[in-house]
Amino acid sequence: MSGEELGEGWDSVATLVDGRWVERRPKRDEVRAWLLRETRVLPWLAPQLPLSVPIPLVWRENPLVVRHELVPGEPGELTADDGRVLGRFLRALHSAGVAKARELGAEPEVVALDAVPPLLGPLADRGRALLAEVQGYPADTVIHADLGPEHLLRQDGRLSGVIDWTDVSLGDPARDLAWLLHWTSAECVAAFSTEYEVTPELRRRARAWNQLGPWYEVTYGMENNRPDLVESGLDGTRARLAETSQPCREEKDRQG
Repeated sequence: MSGEELGEGWDSVATLVDGRWVERRPKRDEVRAWLLRETRVLPWLAPQLPLSVPIPLVWRENPLVVRHELVPGEPGELTADDGRVLGRFLRALHSAGVAKARELGAEPEVVALDAVPPLLGPLADRGRALLAEVQGYPADTVIHADLGPEHLLRQDGRLSGVIDWTDVSLGDPARDLAWLLHWTSAECVAAFSTEYEVTPELRRRARAWNQLGPWYEVTYGMENNRPDLVESGLDGTRARLAETSQPCREEKDRQG
């Protein structure tokens, strides 16, 4: 049995075994519970979704190793067709049964970012107001909670899978829309918005979640002695807070 390191994320180390199996090991004690949650939630969730997702199982208990079959594909620029597929995917995900997800270990997301506003200088009050608003958003939907470019895979010119479900939780569906609506092409945003039926309220909340994106880099850096991540996260946070009325990509396109 041969293994190839796939790299390290913030929470786990991944190894490809025999070209087919992905093995993941937690980097910190608290991550163990998150990986075990994936082994309960994803086997239930996968049949409900129109794209491939990992279906992990416990391969070794001590030290913990979880294993799943490799989801094929690589990250890439999303097309309008991908936007439509993602619209169907997120409608299915966000329709999954909350009671069952909770029974399997999915918990309401805790937006624990209070350490960030004091670091923002003249933007501190704006940061506190944004955080208070987001902490009042609904947390009543099964969400991926970390949907970004590195977790969306494409193969043969189309979307093939969605990976890295460490943060799967009960939260605001707009959280899963934040990156899609602000950082993909206007064509992708338009196709996604039509398929998912994005409302003005969802768009408003997704904008707020997008502004919060770099805050997670700040807190991760603080908790793991990574001052470089703290600084880069603060730079991103200041830039996004300075654009309090930042429109999503589709709105930018309409405004020219």
